[in-house]
Amino acid sequence: MKLFSSLDARDRKLLAWGAGIVLVLVIAAILTPHDADNDDPTPSSYLSGRHGALAAYELLVESGYKVDRWERPLGELASAAGPQTVVILARPTAYDPWDIKAVRDIVERGGRVLATGFRGGSLLPGGANEPTRQLTFAACKLDPEGLDALAGSGETWMVPDAGWTLGNPAFRVQYACAGEPAVVEYDWKKGHVVWWAGSTPLENASISRANDLNLFLNSLGPRDGHSFYWDESLHGDVHTPWHFASGPALTLFCAGLVGMAALVVVSFSRRSGPLRELPPPARAAPTEFLEALGSLYKNAGAASAAVAAAWERFRRFSLKLCGVRLRKLGAAELAAVIRSRFPGADAQLEEDLKECEDAVWTESVNPRQALRLVQMLHGHERQLAELARPAGHGVGVDSKAIAQMRSR
Repeated sequence: MKLFSSLDARDRKLLAWGAGIVLVLVIAAILTPHDADNDDPTPSSYLSGRHGALAAYELLVESGYKVDRWERPLGELASAAGPQTVVILARPTAYDPWDIKAVRDIVERGGRVLATGFRGGSLLPGGANEPTRQLTFAACKLDPEGLDALAGSGETWMVPDAGWTLGNPAFRVQYACAGEPAVVEYDWKKGHVVWWAGSTPLENASISRANDLNLFLNSLGPRDGHSFYWDESLHGDVHTPWHFASGPALTLFCAGLVGMAALVVVSFSRRSGPLRELPPPARAAPTEFLEALGSLYKNAGAASAAVAAAWERFRRFSLKLCGVRLRKLGAAELAAVIRSRFPGADAQLEEDLKECEDAVWTESVNPRQALRLVQMLHGHERQLAELARPAGHGVGVDSKAIAQMRSR
């Protein structure tokens, strides 16, 4: 019995050719490598493209980490979270207020969260993410800035897609890209938070570059005794309770609300009340504002705070100029480092730095003395900058200027 015997011979031949072409196309589609993953910027643990994170996930599994993909709502994870919980939020694409609350609950219960990107920072409790001012198409070599163990991960590279506003003293910048925070670490109640400006160090194409893997593992914290969850629930569409209520009923409800609003506007839109505009509130002159601000600092006795800020700036500048890793140094140690690199520095450098360090911890510093110390530190900073220039290119620094500041 022939297949489709009711059809004409030519129709059967045409059908056979069509079925053969479809079969060839299906086989070709299955065997052809799928390169669309390379265009997907989502660092998902399922993707094997250059921006995916399948290699990082499999590395954790093979290294003995107790890691699982989390695809259910984050609220379920928050209800069972504790100090042993570690959550990876690799550049989430969508979230809702319930997810923000869930992340906060995880951290407040002692959990650890690693979040990347702009939207990852928006999920964090106390997050201060902002749009980046860096180029987003070229990798940036990060500069270590912090004093914690995370800053010692080694040479790392990242393509930042967000920035971070520094205003909270709890924020500790561990790495920076051209002066902008790229890796921020801070404690929040019982938990711990690590934020990256981009997901580059954990992506398939970059995880083996330099020490990006060390940064990833150090951001996760200790392996033993912890459960790791790679969140995939925020890498797709968010289904809120209103999503399940969508349909004709929701459409009619919205139409009814619009109709009721129109009736309210028509019924109560008659003009009532006075027609004169309220007078604008009186604003203080700029001089009054400056005087008030000066009085505030004077009453608070913040002269030592100004010296402390200038002292910290000089310490960072001089250590970076000497090629020494940033760390807390006393006046004597800092002077020794500077003197070893710049033997021609001012003769009274040690005494000046000692005086500034003492003023930082003294609350009785008067404004005139604080101004003199700040100007003196600025003069030393200019002198070191000129000494660091190649021979013949510096304009020279007059040591008499520093002596005049010292004698005020």
